Amino acid sequence: MAKMIGDIVIDIERCKGCEVCIAACPFEVIAMSEDVNSKGYRFATKVNDKCTGCTNCAIVCPDGVITVYRVKVAAE
Repeated sequence: MAKMIGDIVIDIERCKGCEVCIAACPFEVIAMSEDVNSKGYRFATKVNDKCTGCTNCAIVCPDGVITVYRVKVAAE
């Protein structure tokens, strides 16, 4: 059976740091950065490779700054 792996890309310049995506991620892939973007907001950032591509983060993001990619890989 094939397995899905995912990856996310966050547009840090548009992220306002609302943290909704962090609560929505079942695999704790997202955390808040210690840095700030050009608007002065702390932004969400990817912190591990456990993403399955479930899209929860992108669905709940009020500003649509998260893009999710999914790839099907053969089972080991």
